[in-house]
Amino acid sequence: MTKLSVNINKIATLRNSRGGNLPDVCQVAVDCQLFGADGITVHPRPDERHIRQKDVFDLQSRISTEFNIEGNPTPEFIDLIKRIRPTQVTLVPDAHDAITSNTGWDTVHNREFLSDVVNEFQAIGIRTSIFVNADLEMIQGASAIGTDRIELYTGPYAEMFPRDRETAVAPFVEAATLAKKLGLGVNAGHDLNLQNLNYLYVNIPWLKEVSIGHALICDALYLGLEKTIKAYKNCLKLPEDQA
Repeated sequence: MTKLSVNINKIATLRNSRGGNLPDVCQVAVDCQLFGADGITVHPRPDERHIRQKDVFDLQSRISTEFNIEGNPTPEFIDLIKRIRPTQVTLVPDAHDAITSNTGWDTVHNREFLSDVVNEFQAIGIRTSIFVNADLEMIQGASAIGTDRIELYTGPYAEMFPRDRETAVAPFVEAATLAKKLGLGVNAGHDLNLQNLNYLYVNIPWLKEVSIGHALICDALYLGLEKTIKAYKNCLKLPEDQA
C-alpha cells in the first residue's frame, strides 16, 4: 500500500500570515491522521516562514503515524533531526531562499557528504530518503550512498501531464524500476494532485509514499479536509479497487 503523507507547511504559512495560533498546526496534524493520512510531513526552513522549529517539537508527541521531516542537511537541521528522531528524514538540496523544492541532489558529486549524513541518521534508527530527479545516474548514486529510499521530484511529471501523460510518466517509471532493482524504496512528491496522482500510482504501484501539501490544502478549501484526504487516498488504488 502506498502511504499518503500530508505536508502541513501551508497550514503554518496561513497561521504565520496573521500571527497567533489559528489555524493550529498541531490540531491539523491530529485531524489529518484521524481522517486517514498515513503520515505528516514538514519542511522547516531557516527563515521559519512556515513551519518553525517550535512546531517540530510540538508535533513530535502528536503524531501517531509517521513523521517525515524534509530539509537541507545543514548543521542546524542535522541537530534538529537528532533531537526529534522522526520516522523518516528526507534530504532536500534547497537553497536558503528557495520558494519551494525544485530539483534533486547530484548524488555523484555529493556522495561523500550525503553518505556521512545518511550514516549518521541511520545509526540512530532514522529511515533516510534522498530527493532526486528521475535521472538514472542520480539513482545509481543514491544507491551507492546507502540511503533507504529516494523521493522522486515529480514537478516535471506534473507539468507535462496535461499535455502528454504517457511521455510525462515514462522517465519516472524507468527511474522507479531501477530504484526497485537496486533495493531502494521509492517515494514521490511535488505538484501531485487529484488529476495526476492516480496515473502515477497505476504506473508505479510499488511507491512506498507520496508526500502532498500545496494541492491537497487548496482542494480542502472546497471539499473540506476530511473529504480531500479520502479523495487522495482513493487515488492510491488500482482502478478495479476504487470506490
